[in-house]
Amino acid sequence: MRSEIPREGLRFFSNRKMPPERRRRVRQDRKTQVRPDRRAGARWGGPPRKAASSYQQKSLAWPRAAPAAISVEAEEENRLRLRNRLMLEEDKPAAERCLEELVFGDVEDDEDALLRRLRVPLVQVQEDSDDSEVEKEAKDNFLPQKKPVWLDEEDEDEEMVDMMNNRFRKDMMKNASENQLSKDELQKRLKEEFQHAMGGVPAWAEANKWKTPSDDESEEEEDDLLQRTGNFISTSTSLPKGILKMKNCQHANAERPTTARISSVQFHPRAQVVMVAGLDNAVSLFQVDGKTNPKIQSIYLEKFPIFKACFSANGEEVLATSTHSKILYVYDMLAGKLIPVHQVRGLKEKIVRSFEVSPDGSFLLINGVAGYLHLLSMKTKELIGSMKINGRIAASTFSSDSKKVYASSGDGEVYVWDVNSRKCLNRFVDEGSLYGLSIGTSRNGQYVACGSNCGVVNIYNQDSCLQETNPKPIKAIMNLVTGVTSLTFNPTTEILAIASANMKEAVRLVHLPSFTVFSNFPVVKKKNISLIHTMDFSPRSGYFALGNEKGKALMYRLHHYSDF
Repeated sequence: MRSEIPREGLRFFSNRKMPPERRRRVRQDRKTQVRPDRRAGARWGGPPRKAASSYQQKSLAWPRAAPAAISVEAEEENRLRLRNRLMLEEDKPAAERCLEELVFGDVEDDEDALLRRLRVPLVQVQEDSDDSEVEKEAKDNFLPQKKPVWLDEEDEDEEMVDMMNNRFRKDMMKNASENQLSKDELQKRLKEEFQHAMGGVPAWAEANKWKTPSDDESEEEEDDLLQRTGNFISTSTSLPKGILKMKNCQHANAERPTTARISSVQFHPRAQVVMVAGLDNAVSLFQVDGKTNPKIQSIYLEKFPIFKACFSANGEEVLATSTHSKILYVYDMLAGKLIPVHQVRGLKEKIVRSFEVSPDGSFLLINGVAGYLHLLSMKTKELIGSMKINGRIAASTFSSDSKKVYASSGDGEVYVWDVNSRKCLNRFVDEGSLYGLSIGTSRNGQYVACGSNCGVVNIYNQDSCLQETNPKPIKAIMNLVTGVTSLTFNPTTEILAIASANMKEAVRLVHLPSFTVFSNFPVVKKKNISLIHTMDFSPRSGYFALGNEKGKALMYRLHHYSDF
């Protein structure tokens, strides 16, 4: 018979509590205790027994029960160890227990599992170090892919995107039937639009782009580029739209301040000089440097508040008219003489105010009363002939080749005259205009701009103004709400400046040929422009000047243009 320990005894061993010191002593005693020799029949803790007879060996069961006792003691030790661990973990906070489970895993059942787990990374590192680079690359290419935790059936349903209610998506529709597109089709359409805008797939967007020897050369060039300093950015030939890069410079007339309204500001056609004239009876010349703008000369005209002043085409003379006089002053810049023209033979005008100088320098056009336009010789200041329109003359200008005259009437009509024959070539109504206030032509002979009392600027093609009886404007600029009193094109026909003297900050710069307004001018928060009465561009568009009613000639540097 085999002797077994009853279950009540096992329960007693598992339930009793043993102090830690006693538990350590029991472990040491068990380690030092000598195991009995089973063949000699030795008892636990005693001397070896004598060899029993065959009858006793068959009848006695104590030696057979020894392994069962050892297993019971090992089970008892494991249970005591587990109970001790549980008692220690009860004192730990929940956050610490959770962190240990995340780091070491759940090793409550077997401490050897933790030791094996900590031993595995070291072995793997040693094995990986022995692998070749090819094997490592193969392992990286065949990494196990994680499976999703769950699958949502709604994700598999193809969701449709509305194309009509979005102005950006609406432009991507190829036909009217594409009111809705799936997400995949929309993604393909976006890729097509991007590649079309970029002219193909850019290099950085290519999926499998391997490094080639040309890449090494480009990197060496970049290194050489970074080792040098300087301006590596060159301006493009055409002016971009959206934002105009510009800087606010010192006022053109800062060295001769005034509080009188600036009636005329104009850049010299050949020298880096700007002229400023106003109601203070003075015409002043300043050297343009963008910093101090030193004064060159001032010409004072007694009792002669200047209505308009203008350079001649060659820049050798300055012409000036007054608000209440019929005298035309001519200042010879080379001789330094002021020549008054009291009377023009054949000209019966009591007051001479508004005038224009032809681009070729041959003619002088004076706007008279009762609808008359008087054409004078620029050299002799004598009358050549007169042209008449219906109603009063609001504004007039020459074409870029000086062969035609465009005149805007108070009735909203535009007249085109031939200079040589002084015959009317065409007449049309400015669309939407009750009466005109300003008119201008571009230097390249492409555009005609007409400003009306309602704040609208219609831009026409010059050819249509000559050939059609009812031409349609290319674009109507509606960024002003009061009458457009002045407008001018820059020399490169890339900017059209429009302004109204009836509202503060009412000035805009229009980009051509996109016919969009630059968003960064004027800066409304600063409010330093006020009411604009005159404006002009420098010969190569490097500077832009405006004159306001406070006596300031504002000047800006346009960074896109490198020259004056």
